[in-house]
Amino acid sequence: MKRNIEYIQLFMEYESDDLPMVYFYEVDLNDDRFALREIEIFADRTVKIDKDPYCDVIEACPIPTVNELNAKVWGDGFYATIISKEEFDEIWNTGIYNGSLTAT
Repeated sequence: MKRNIEYIQLFMEYESDDLPMVYFYEVDLNDDRFALREIEIFADRTVKIDKDPYCDVIEACPIPTVNELNAKVWGDGFYATIISKEEFDEIWNTGIYNGSLTAT
């Protein structure tokens, strides 16, 4: 069966230098929206590549939809958008993010 994949860019309100401001998710729509890969961008533009997003978690949770995130179902401070596989892979392969750190 062919994988049905969605790529999401998620902006978070700044809380501290220790927390990412931008997340990128590769979401498997055939596997209950679980992330296959994740990228985190910090305020200083450090890029963290995560090949196993669930390795350090107590409970694995699926990635909400863009509509849920933007409707504040999961709380305030989120803005999400769909991006292309190429946009995701560019950051994944280079470890460089030159985009905005905020949604506006």
